[in-house]
Amino acid sequence: MKCPNCHQNGSRVVDSRPADNGHAIRRRRECENCGFRFTTFERVEATPLLVIKKNGAREEFNREKVLRGVMRAAEKRPVPMDQIQAIVDQVEKKIRAVGGNEVSSQLIGEYVMSILVDVDDIAYIRFASVYREFKDMASFANELQELMAREKATKTENKE
Repeated sequence: MKCPNCHQNGSRVVDSRPADNGHAIRRRRECENCGFRFTTFERVEATPLLVIKKNGAREEFNREKVLRGVMRAAEKRPVPMDQIQAIVDQVEKKIRAVGGNEVSSQLIGEYVMSILVDVDDIAYIRFASVYREFKDMASFANELQELMAREKATKTENKE
């Protein structure tokens, strides 16, 4: 494993433990050259999954892209990193459960939004504004009104 600090090959495992409910192994490593400690994760390699983009292009599913999108949406919001990781895990689990080896980017975005709406309203709106590519204030206002109506319905249900 290449050290992220000095870029030399050669590190030793200091500690290993299960992660992601046993679906991964978290390894704490130490560089044999500079002594820098870093963490790696080992996961089972699942069947390759292709994402069909809006323009028709296909690319391999990259959970890091989903993670970056959710992190950007939740930036400066009270959403802990472990919850963000859990969102990405849920989304990946849902798209793999669909079956097949291709999934549309629209479906991935819908899955993220369906989870994010219950986690943080502002993060949801941020993600939706990029994902849905709002063209004007009216489409943005419509999304806000739907969110407010949903929240109002939830509060009404909780009072009953």
